[in-house]
Formats: sequence, structure tokens, C-alpha cells
Amino acid sequence: MRIIRPGIGALTPEKPEQAGFNPKAAIPFGVTAAHVKSAMDEFADFLEFVDTQLLDKGMTRFEDMLMPANFSSMVGEFMSVGIPKYCKTVVKNQYHNGHPDLLPAGKHEGNAAQHAGKDGIEIKASRYLRGWQGHNPEDAWLMVFVFQGGRPTDKMKGIEAVRFRFLMVLGALLSKEDWLFAGRSKTSRRTITASVTRSGLEKMMANWIYKCRELREGKTDLVARDSDEG
Repeated sequence: MRIIRPGIGALTPEKPEQAGFNPKAAIPFGVTAAHVKSAMDEFADFLEFVDTQLLDKGMTRFEDMLMPANFSSMVGEFMSVGIPKYCKTVVKNQYHNGHPDLLPAGKHEGNAAQHAGKDGIEIKASRYLRGWQGHNPEDAWLMVFVFQGGRPTDKMKGIEAVRFRFLMVLGALLSKEDWLFAGRSKTSRRTITASVTRSGLEKMMANWIYKCRELREGKTDLVARDSDEG
């Protein structure tokens, strides 16, 4: 006899609102807000499917299972694969760990480039509204997907579960001067990273691509409650 378990219900991932996209946003290489929305919609569908299957088996949601940084990385990877699916003028960079994530279609041999600089779009996903980090502080067109989602430690800390949703998408051409290397202690084994500075944030905020209703209304208390990476 099949056991009937509670469905995903109120925790169903939320798709981005059409009204939240900025018609004036400028995105290079033929990418449009419509292409970005299609990739975001598809990720919400993917996560709903996975979470529904997990909950039906009595397991925890996917986002409550993965380390925060790993989940953020997965969101970014999904976007870097999803956008070219809908926009045929860009492709996923086929070079292993190549930079940036998206390249102009057919421009580089094998659609692969180790370091193409600003000739493409670098994609980052984060739970934070600022202070985004990267390993390639150079001239680059950066697109950041800010989202809200669960964490493995939420239940232990008594934090109420929240549904996944995208809060904001920003994008702009940044220069090396828009990055600041983050130091580390002598005993730290973390990879050295650089963070987007205020000048870079201002460039990106001036060209916002998507904002949820609360952010459009000026509310900013929607994001991560911990200092965990991701």
C-alpha cells in the first residue's frame, strides 16, 4: 500500500513575476530579459519536480540538503546552461573552468575559451544582495542571480522553511577596479577570492534586470540570515 505523504504545497518554488523585469535593461550578445526569464522559469520547474519527488519519498527538500555554496553553484550552472537554450546567439563555454560562462556563439573555436575576459557573460548566483565573490577579478560582464531559499541548518536553528524564489537579477560590465581581493589568514585553506566593490554594485544596480515585488517597493530584509558562503 502506497503511503500518502504531504506534498510540497506552500513551499512550491515561485516563478519570477513578469512585472518584475526591467524593459530598459541592457544585456549584451543578443540576450534579452525574456531569455533570462525562461531560464529562471525552467529552474523553478526543475526544483519543484525534484523537491516533490524527494518529499513524496519522505526525504528533505533539495535546497535543505545541499551545502549553501553548492546549491548556489548549481543555480548558477543551471542559468549558464538554460540561457543558451533560449538565446541562440550565446553558448555555454566548453572550456573546463573557462571564464566567462557564456560566449558569443561560434566566435571561439569549439565554443571554448580559457580566458575570454569581457567577450562573454560571467554568471553568479547568491543569497546575498551585495558582496558577491569570484575567482577572476578582471574586466567582465557579470550577471548575478540573487535568490531566497532554504539551508540545511534552518530546521536545527528553528528557522521556518521558505520557498525558493529569485529576488533580483543584475548585470553590468565591470573592470578590474570594481573588484577587491579578500584576504585570508595564514591558517586558512580557502581559495583566495575577490569581492565586487561599491563601484561595481552601483554599475549593476543601475542596470537591474529583475526585481521581486518587495525589492521594487524598497524592502531589503529578504536575504540570508547567516554568514555561510552562498
